[in-house]
Amino acid sequence: MEKKLLDRAKMIKRSRAYIKAYEDLDFLRSDELRHIRVELELLKPEILLRKHNVNGTVVVFGSARIFSPEGAQKRVREIELIIRKNPKDASLKEKLESAKDLLKSSKFYEEARKFGRIISREKINGHKLIVVTGGGPGIMEAANRGAYEAGEKTIGLNITLPMEQYPNPYISPEFAFRFHYFAIRKMHFVMRARALVVFPGGFGTYDELFEVLTLVQTSKKRHLPIILFGSDYWKDVINFENIAKWGYISYEDLDLFKFADKAEDAVKIIKDFYKNPAIWKKQKEKA
Repeated sequence: MEKKLLDRAKMIKRSRAYIKAYEDLDFLRSDELRHIRVELELLKPEILLRKHNVNGTVVVFGSARIFSPEGAQKRVREIELIIRKNPKDASLKEKLESAKDLLKSSKFYEEARKFGRIISREKINGHKLIVVTGGGPGIMEAANRGAYEAGEKTIGLNITLPMEQYPNPYISPEFAFRFHYFAIRKMHFVMRARALVVFPGGFGTYDELFEVLTLVQTSKKRHLPIILFGSDYWKDVINFENIAKWGYISYEDLDLFKFADKAEDAVKIIKDFYKNPAIWKKQKEKA
């Protein structure tokens, strides 16, 4: 009888119910605890960034599909080699055309890299801005890389996705964060943002851009420099003036952003915006 009770006691200790709540991963991942996970995703980066006195950032958005000139050329060559073995594969020919189109966009990688390098060394009214990106490849990698090459800290807010989820190697390890929830990730982009530079991109880039435009338009976030990089691209894919023409935004809303085609021009727009120190103070109070 005593042995039976001892075995039962061991079984109880091994039961899932006996695991401490904060050590029970199945429990923490349950639907009922989603609100706790959301709060934790908000708190972890917040606590760590405050610990390192990170108060002002410049956010860089853009496509993960834009490679460096070397990387883009390599991709084209790799697809061409595959096509030689499968000359009748139509899908490969489509991939090749897409790769060649993206090769033209590699100039944006170099500009994002240059921008990250220049802006991370600047002091805006005595304050340094830390470059923050989504932490993945493409434009994100380029901006982080530029800051890294300047010898400055840089932040990456990565997210788990079927693709593009790996952190690029240029993020400062102590500022390499990983998210599950897009909403919390976007909050962290905006909370400390003192400027936003948006390079060409797809749905994700548009989502991030319009989130910030909406927050500024509705006074949930104080006005900050919002720069659309690559004027030909943005004016081609989105006709902002026509949105105002139809009456869905005010013509004044067109002043919420500016266009730039060179890294130096984007830096100048940010510096000019903050020439009045009072603007920085108001930004800090509102953030």
